[in-house]
Amino acid sequence: MTTTVTPTSVEGVSPSGSPLPDGLKVTFGRVLRSEWLKFRSLRSSPIAVGVTVVGMVALGWIFSAAAASRWPVMRPQAKAHFDPTDVSIRGYVLAQLVLGVLGVLIVSGEYGTGMVRATFSAVPTRLPVFWAKAVMFAVVSFVVGTVTAFAAFLGGQAFLSSQHIETSLSAPGVFRAVFGVGLYLTVVGLLGVALGWLIRHTAGAIATLFGLLLVLPGIAEALPDSWAPHIVPYLPSNAGQALLAVRADPAMLAPWTGFAVFCAYVVVAVLAAVVLLKRRDA
Repeated sequence: MTTTVTPTSVEGVSPSGSPLPDGLKVTFGRVLRSEWLKFRSLRSSPIAVGVTVVGMVALGWIFSAAAASRWPVMRPQAKAHFDPTDVSIRGYVLAQLVLGVLGVLIVSGEYGTGMVRATFSAVPTRLPVFWAKAVMFAVVSFVVGTVTAFAAFLGGQAFLSSQHIETSLSAPGVFRAVFGVGLYLTVVGLLGVALGWLIRHTAGAIATLFGLLLVLPGIAEALPDSWAPHIVPYLPSNAGQALLAVRADPAMLAPWTGFAVFCAYVVVAVLAAVVLLKRRDA
């Protein structure tokens, strides 16, 4: 079904073609503020942000406290492979799902309610809406992910210090791993936004997101040994999570290389979403 869109003020003219006053022109800044207001008004937004913050911090502290309590009876092999940074920031596994789903919802929710037609009537060129959603959610994801990662890390190290097995941000690779959580979650959030535009259906987009982040790595474990080195390191979540490893895994990509590969996946998804957004009906 084709939706008729009436030209409005995005080019600075009224439907009749006469110039609009400056106060009525649709600018990118105003579209961005509009998307921020819509985000704040979503019931799922504060819930998702709260779950991300509480869940990631709580899991980091719980895992760290549990590791400290088990340390005296832990096997030597487990002690040799123990990573105090990974234990404290491990809650990002939950956070990536929450923020990814929220990224889907800020787009698919408008399609589900039909509000997207009103949005595109106000901004018929559409792309300002796309970029405003992406920028707004990238900032939210980065701030929430970064602040939460440092809170989880610092609290976790306080628990680990009881057994003198803590680390510090100045140790090699630690700051990069903790700061990388915010970067990784930002890209996951943008992936969710891109999938929302591509699929436009909440269930389908969320299923695709979960498949990319969780199912593909599980399936890859069944690959023949001769195939795995050429496929497993390049899967989206495996590549992105290389940034979060303090100790580089020889079987995986280097931290920044892996993160670049993950970003490349999202860039492709974003470009595909842009193309389809311009061609599809609302």
